[in-house]
Amino acid sequence: MSIQDCRLLEIPRFADERGSLSVVESKHQIPFEIRRLYYLYDIPAGQVRAAHGHKRLQQLVVAVSGSFDICIDDGYARRMIRLDRPDRGLYIAPGMWRELNGFSGGAVCVVLASELYDEQDYLRDYDQFLAYARAH
Repeated sequence: MSIQDCRLLEIPRFADERGSLSVVESKHQIPFEIRRLYYLYDIPAGQVRAAHGHKRLQQLVVAVSGSFDICIDDGYARRMIRLDRPDRGLYIAPGMWRELNGFSGGAVCVVLASELYDEQDYLRDYDQFLAYARAH
């Protein structure tokens, strides 16, 4: 996979005088079946989250409140993306390193994942990630 496989996705937004609603459905707005959802919140200023890669996992990352930056890396190129809208998410393809930082106060990051938690899927050392990325 390459960094070009990662992209911003528009999440449908339905708004009226009562507020807004956004919907994400497996294999409709995202190219995978959702097997897990988790969220990050109460992140102190200056903290970096993630800082790892995955061999198989696909993700959709959404800033449902506040904002943060995601740096994605395919082992050859890096790209920084700012997420700051609950109706837009970043699709992260397998084989990418990711780092989340620059969290605003009150930021909430929701992650929809294609797989259940599996420690064997993680690449937690950047040099190990580079060797894996360049071999695949």
